[in-house]
Amino acid sequence: MLLPFEQLPAEFRCEAVRKYYDILKNKKRSLVIKRVFDIVLSIVLLIILLIPMIILAIIIKLTSKGHVLYIQTRVTTYGKHFGIYKFRTMVENADKMGALVTSGDDNRITGIGHFLRKYRLDELPQLLNVLKGDMSFVGTRPEVPNYVESYTDSMLATLLMPAGITSLASIKFKNEDRMLETSTNIDEDYVNIILPKKMHYNLLYIKSFGFRNDLYLMLKTVKEVAFH
Repeated sequence: MLLPFEQLPAEFRCEAVRKYYDILKNKKRSLVIKRVFDIVLSIVLLIILLIPMIILAIIIKLTSKGHVLYIQTRVTTYGKHFGIYKFRTMVENADKMGALVTSGDDNRITGIGHFLRKYRLDELPQLLNVLKGDMSFVGTRPEVPNYVESYTDSMLATLLMPAGITSLASIKFKNEDRMLETSTNIDEDYVNIILPKKMHYNLLYIKSFGFRNDLYLMLKTVKEVAFH
């Protein structure tokens, strides 16, 4: 779970991270409950959603060329790299054709991709990431390594816990793609404008971390997606 502070990667052993580390150190029980909950719920949901996920996979395969799953390198606990699983919502090799984040009018998004993104169905395969321990249901959304390289010392504190499928920042910035529609440099504007604002909420999450707060954020996410 939470490593001793002295065993953290060197870049984490700073005062900006220590402040948040001490908060989590006093909530070890909640961290254990969080992991047990992640394992149990991810197994249950994978069983319940297996057939719908197979149907979505077939539709994706029949409506556009390319693999059903899109696997991208992201960053999770203590800076560890992992492959995040998503249903493919863009044309094959889209990451080589433009910015790493997308705007609402991005022509790389497929027809079925717009639907999957609207209801966050593209993230269903991340249940496997949760089961493996690379992610949690609630936590900072995992960024690509290029963006993590721009983190300030305090932002590194968000990597003390597993990346999440949803978060307070995800809810606040659910229309992030629309915010970037008029951008002339999406990657630069994301790093300099949007990312710092999201990190503000991610750090607030650590300060208020608790199992009940996680349940609240999960239910709020379902509500936001259902009434999008």
